[in-house]
Amino acid sequence: MNLNKNIKIEFKPFLRWWGRELAFLIPVKIRQFFHAPLNTIIIRPMGEQLEFSYEINGVKKILVTVVRDISNLETIQKLISNDERFKNSLFILRLSNNEALSKTLNLPLAAQSNISQVVSYELDRYSPFKAEQVYFATRLERIDTESAQLIVQLMLVPRKLLETIYQDCKTLGISLHYVDVENYPNNLQQLHSAYTLLPPHLQPKIANTPRRIITGLAASLAILSISSLALPVWLEYQAVEELRTKIAKIDKEVKAVKTLQAEIETMREENQALINEKTVAPPVVAILNEISVLMKDDSWLSYLQYSEGQLQLQGESTTASILLADLEASDYFAKVSFASPVTQDKASGMERFQISTDVTKPVNAENSDATTETTAEPISESIDETPTETTVEDVTTEEAVTENGIPEE
Repeated sequence: MNLNKNIKIEFKPFLRWWGRELAFLIPVKIRQFFHAPLNTIIIRPMGEQLEFSYEINGVKKILVTVVRDISNLETIQKLISNDERFKNSLFILRLSNNEALSKTLNLPLAAQSNISQVVSYELDRYSPFKAEQVYFATRLERIDTESAQLIVQLMLVPRKLLETIYQDCKTLGISLHYVDVENYPNNLQQLHSAYTLLPPHLQPKIANTPRRIITGLAASLAILSISSLALPVWLEYQAVEELRTKIAKIDKEVKAVKTLQAEIETMREENQALINEKTVAPPVVAILNEISVLMKDDSWLSYLQYSEGQLQLQGESTTASILLADLEASDYFAKVSFASPVTQDKASGMERFQISTDVTKPVNAENSDATTETTAEPISESIDETPTETTVEDVTTEEAVTENGIPEE
């Protein structure tokens, strides 16, 4: 046994076998519609006559023998049409050894894929005829793996002889399907793998309707199979794309909402900063009102500056220390101190002072708010015989300045 031999897998024989094994699942009428019946009529040339017969279980049954001319056309037509067994039958022309030649050939394994082409190139070496003088056919008998050779049977028939018999059959209304040799007959149950000496241009055309139906069904099956695989994927893809579109739209809305939230948060922070700045210290009006309440008629201001929670007061008072104490006792002021030493005004006899203090918000906000609504009394009134002119140039949320003339020494 040679284990080094090459193994060739042939798909067509396998598919034929598989199809035959599954054919019993198909109803008979449908099988008969798609496949030609296996009833065959064998025609044997006998001189100027043609013998028509058929085989049942390997037993030959002769139907009729007629002369090869048109006068027997009606006889053949009645024979075929009257017997249900031979309707749509296959006609096989079986040549005798006197009409066809056969020879056994040994070919290399490399010629297995194109045996007919290899034989046609060297036909004049295998027979006394040239390729253009005969019709030939080959049949693979077996493969000799030990010697790596193909055992091939070559059958050939003169062209003129075969064409004459073919025309005689045509005259009788018979279309030949196969031509074989009596010594090497085809298996009637396996005509799908049969050989024929009939050239392609003389072979009958196979009805295309069943083949087209089978091709259409196979194409439909392939389309449905591909669709069944591709459709769910396509639907999932469409669903994903739709979700992506919705997500993109939602993302835009989310970004717009986030932007709006950021703007609202910025505005809220700015408002809170303004509120904090406003509430961290009392209003300037309240401060001025508190100063006017604390200062007696014996005191007056010549300069006032308020900036960033710091208040600077300059003026004259009969007792500057009492004014300092009154400011310290107020809820609006803290860390009250003299910014410079107190001096005596020789002209008026009053004490000149410069006080610095921090402005704070009173604990009782309601009293503070109520205080802002009261009418501020005059900052100072001159008790001197000569009236002093006082002006307030600017009062803002951050700075308020009041100026009046200071008499020179």
